[in-house]
Parts: sequence; C-alpha cells; structure tokens
Amino acid sequence: MTDIPRRPVGPTGCQLPELGFGAAAMGNLYAAMSDTQAAATLEAALDAGFRYFDTAPHYGRGLSERRLGDALRGRGDVIVSTKVGRLMDPDARITDDGERDGFHTAMPFRMRYDYTHDGIMRSHEHSLQRLGLAKVDLAFIHDIGRVTHGEADARYREQLIAGGGLKALEQLRDEGAIAGFGLGVNEVEVCLELMEVARFDVILLAGRYTLLEQGALDALFPACAKADTAIVVGGPYNSGILATGSDAAARYNYAPAPAAVLDKVRALEKVAARHHVSLPAAALAFVLAHSQVASVIPGIADPQQVADTMRLYAEPIPSAFWAELRAEGLARPDAPVPGDVA
Repeated sequence: MTDIPRRPVGPTGCQLPELGFGAAAMGNLYAAMSDTQAAATLEAALDAGFRYFDTAPHYGRGLSERRLGDALRGRGDVIVSTKVGRLMDPDARITDDGERDGFHTAMPFRMRYDYTHDGIMRSHEHSLQRLGLAKVDLAFIHDIGRVTHGEADARYREQLIAGGGLKALEQLRDEGAIAGFGLGVNEVEVCLELMEVARFDVILLAGRYTLLEQGALDALFPACAKADTAIVVGGPYNSGILATGSDAAARYNYAPAPAAVLDKVRALEKVAARHHVSLPAAALAFVLAHSQVASVIPGIADPQQVADTMRLYAEPIPSAFWAELRAEGLARPDAPVPGDVA
C-alpha cells in the first residue's frame, strides 16, 4: 500500500491526499458495471492506499454515492467530498439502465437543479442518506455557470446568492457538518465571479488546468492564492485524450477531440516518446507541481485502472522532459513543473 502525501485545504484543517479517486464511473458513466465490479474497484483502491474519494448525486442519479458509501462505511481514515445543486426526484417510469445524462443507471430518479437554501440543505441530507455516512468532509456546488446552464444561469446564480444557497453552505461549515465548501465546475469565469461574493475553501476545477489547458494560471490561480482557496484538479486527462492518446476515438471535453487538440496531443506524445515518459503520468505530475493544487482526482473504473493509476503516479519523469515541453511551448513558462525551486 502506498502512503500518499497530504496537502492542506485552505483554513479548513482538512489535509487531502494529493492523489484521490474520482468516482463518476461508480455511477455507470458511459457504460454499465455490476455492483460486484464497483465493489472490487473500491476495495482495490483502498488496498492501494487511496483515502480521498469524490462523488456526486449526479453520478448515476445517486448510484455512485450508494456504492461508495457501502465501501467506505465504518472507516475512519477516509475523506469524502460530494456535491450540491441537483436534487433527485423519484420517477417510477425509469425501469432500465439506458443512458441518461451520460450514465447508464436504473436508479428511478429524475434530476432537478436547485441552488436555493432549502435545495442545498436537502441535497446535503440526501447525500448522507445515500452514502450511509454521518458526514462528508467537503461539499462542492456542482456545475453552476453559463457553460452548463446557458440562459438559465442568471436564475440559478440568484438562487445561490439571493436565494440563500451560499448561506446554507456557510451554515453547514460553521456548524462543523462539513469542513469546507467550494465550487465543482469545468469553467473558470464562474469561479472568478463567485469568488467576489463568497469565501471558498476549495475549488474542484475539471479539465481547465492540465497539460493541454493552462489558462487558469492567468487569473484564477492568483485569485485562489490571495484568497487561500485550494484547487482540486478533476479531469486531468481532459476526459480521456491525455490517457488514451491521439487515436481516432480520442475524447476531449466529453466529445470527439477537435483537430487542434489532436495536434497538440501529438506534439506532447512526441516529446514523451523521446524521453520514454508515459503521457498520463506526466499529466498527473504536471498538475501536482503547482503549490495551489491540493489533490488530483482521475476517474477510475476498474481494479486494473487502480493499479495503472498508482503506477503512473509513481513513475519517475526526467527533468529534461519538462525542459523540452517548455522549449516547445507546450508548457507555459509560468506553469510550475516537478523539480522547480519555489
């Protein structure tokens, strides 16, 4: 078992393992899996040393939370984060595991956004019930922002701000029901805008700080440093392409990868090949080199991926690889890389 180093999360007192487990696949993301496979995957993760697990009601309409709770219940050595902003209403019409919102789940619920005070409180309580846990450590406001909501974004932000959603999370934090809260999003602009009206302990940023995308360095990371807001990096492989490579089926942002992204990945692959480096190993090491990052949480779907992730996490990467990435313009000069002296 690997003892994974821990990093602080703002002023919360919470110390996150720098490598965590993204549990979207436990909700049958893209394909159905059996309860047996899910249990075996989580058991393998615990045996390997994983102690931080991130889930959400959205992941399989509660299925990920149920499976995760069954694996973690009774353990005092794990950290769990989940999300708020979606409620699951019973729907008896759902009887099969057809694809819904990307998840193949027969959980008989329909999703409804609710960022109000009562909605946040209900979401938190429902998550505890599904998990079968007395508490979770961190709560993320899930998918607020224009990319997800389009024209409805203003209404949902009003729920969050004027409707008391932020107040609910502050209450949960003040009461000790959670150690801290923040945003769980895949867009930068909403983070900067909401940081003006709330103090976030942590932001789970999916896909926006990776080997492929480093624009978060411009404004978000400096703002987080000033506010003492930690970053958890989700989607370190940009929904797959940095793990699978630039083949024809490569996915980026949950869709087929566009030509410009494929070209950049091919350039990264060439540098990695010259230095005998695994590109997904570099993707994990790159984000962890930034001092604002508390943890990276790749998605994991089976026991083999558990083993693969631990191997990639431990892979040594020569300094010459990082130097060439910078020389080729593939890593920004202001992006920290392993071995940099602060």
